[in-house]
Amino acid sequence: MTEILTLFEKAALSVGPVILDIYSAGPDIRLKGDKTPVTEADEAAERIILTALSKDLPDIPVVAEEEVAAGRLPDISGGTFILVDPLDGTREFIGGHDDFTVNIALVRDGVPIAGVVYAPALGSAYLGADGAAERLTIAPGYGVTERRPIRTRLRPPAPCALVSRSHNSEATMAFIDEAGIPDRRAVGSSLKFCLLAEGKADIYPRFGRTMEWDTAAGDAVLRAAGGLTLTTNGTPLLYGKHSQEDAPFANPNFIAWADAQKRG
Repeated sequence: MTEILTLFEKAALSVGPVILDIYSAGPDIRLKGDKTPVTEADEAAERIILTALSKDLPDIPVVAEEEVAAGRLPDISGGTFILVDPLDGTREFIGGHDDFTVNIALVRDGVPIAGVVYAPALGSAYLGADGAAERLTIAPGYGVTERRPIRTRLRPPAPCALVSRSHNSEATMAFIDEAGIPDRRAVGSSLKFCLLAEGKADIYPRFGRTMEWDTAAGDAVLRAAGGLTLTTNGTPLLYGKHSQEDAPFANPNFIAWADAQKRG
C-alpha cells in the first residue's frame, strides 16, 4: 500500500495548480445530465489524474466521476478498482469556499483500503491505508513540508457532529437532534471524513444522495485512522455498487463514526 499511496499522492498533488488557477480566475459552470454542476477544473483535473494512473497502474480499472457521467464505465468484476473524484465539493468551489478536495481511493472486494484526500486551497492532504493515517502540510509550491500521524479520538461527553455545507437535509438534522448532539459544524466535501480521522469531530451522518467517488477516499482515511462508516442497517458501507439501475455507484444513507467502539 505504501507504493500505491505514493502514486495517489503524486497524482492528486499534480492537479493543485490547475484547480487553483481556475478557482482564482472564476470557473465556467454548466449542468450535467443529472443537474449537478461541473466546471473545467473538474474535467481538467480528471484528465491529468487518469493519465497518471494509466501510466503507473495500468492493470487497475478506474471509475472516475466525469467518465461515468459520459457513460464510460470500466469492468470492475475483478473486485479491485480505483475511484476518482477530481473535484469533490464543486458547489464549494463555485461559491468561493476553500473546502473542496481531490479524492483517489483503492477499493478491494467492496472495501476502501487506501485513500488520498487533497484540499488544494487549504494546503493540506490526508492519506490512509493499512491501519495508519497521516495529515500532510502542502507548501505554496505544492511540496510536502510536514507529515503527521493522525488518529480518531474517543467520543467525548459533548461530541461534535459534522454536516454538509451544501447538501444538508431534515433527516440528517433529525438524527443529530435525536442523538442529543448540540455541537454541529458545516463542512464541504470529503473533508468531513478527514476531520473525524484527525480527532476534530465525532460523527458525520449523511441522509441524502452521495456517490462512491464522493466518499471512498475519505472513508479509507477514516478507517485507517480507527473510525468506521456504517449504513443505517449497521453494516459497513461497501463500494462497487455498479449494477444499481437507478444510479450506478450511488451510496445509501450512512453514518461515519470516529469512535468505532462507541458508535450510537
